[in-house]
Amino acid sequence: MPSVNVSLQVIPKVADEKLYDVVDKVIAYIDSCNVKYEVGPMETTMEGELDELLEIVKKAQEICVAEGASRVLSVVKIDYKPEGVTMLEKVGKYRT
Repeated sequence: MPSVNVSLQVIPKVADEKLYDVVDKVIAYIDSCNVKYEVGPMETTMEGELDELLEIVKKAQEICVAEGASRVLSVVKIDYKPEGVTMLEKVGKYRT
């Protein structure tokens, strides 16, 4: 299956002082999955097989709850085209 891009923003309902700690746990999990990813100020974008990335999205919700969130709002964006899509083709011209 061709590569797709999936962007994930998690907004766990936790005390303000815990917010970044919970998000950091999600990012650490993404890092452990051996997929290409980039952390941005509002979301993390991943590149890989759609099914694998959607499993990561699912697990991210579970991590937030395990870290004390009573609710999790997530924004997920998927960029798919049959021949595949990469992050580099979209942002490469802006890199030095």
